[in-house]
Amino acid sequence: MKATKTLIASAILAASIAAPAAAVEGLSANAAVASDYVWRGLTQTDNGPAISGGIDYDAGNGIYVGTWASNVDFGDDDATYEWDFYAGYAGEIEGFSYDVGAIYYAYPDADEDTDFSELYVSGGYSFLTVGVATLIDSDAGGDFADDFYYNADATFEVAEGLELGLHVGYYDVDGADDEVIDYSASLSKDGFTFWVGSTDIDDDADETKDDEVRAVVSYSVDFDL
Repeated sequence: MKATKTLIASAILAASIAAPAAAVEGLSANAAVASDYVWRGLTQTDNGPAISGGIDYDAGNGIYVGTWASNVDFGDDDATYEWDFYAGYAGEIEGFSYDVGAIYYAYPDADEDTDFSELYVSGGYSFLTVGVATLIDSDAGGDFADDFYYNADATFEVAEGLELGLHVGYYDVDGADDEVIDYSASLSKDGFTFWVGSTDIDDDADETKDDEVRAVVSYSVDFDL
């Protein structure tokens, strides 16, 4: 699904840390810094750094809700930050994990037709997870099942505390001449991640296609509230 979050995220997290309140069961927060914000193989910060953070609540019965924010830079767009809201239900049955939910991508300081929302479903077993997301609606005119994004991800512990991640995704946009395939590999340990990936955009008429290999370094933390 799509994006990361900046000044709003910092304000939310700062307020959470400063408030002298007792810990709430199931409530957690996260924060991250990265050399780039890449979503489905494409930069969301014009190849620049990103600061993001979010707050999540797990009800303990499979239901979860959360919000996440990051700075963005689309070049000729007025958007400076993305603010996402999501909710879903996740669980596991005899080693098979599943997750179904919806997410709303908001860009409060951009044109009103920038916002959109998606429904997502995923399932996993052992090291492999596969999923699909589809457009629910868009202020730009999109409707349910107009766009689909399919993904497959595998994770392996290659050494103590060191995790290798492999990803491939296929983005099918209704009414567009181009189809996007993104693929990447990452190594993660103790909150640090080194990611390298690229995209394959099938559109010979698009001379600005974003298909170069890119690398991203990031650090993230998670903590209970």
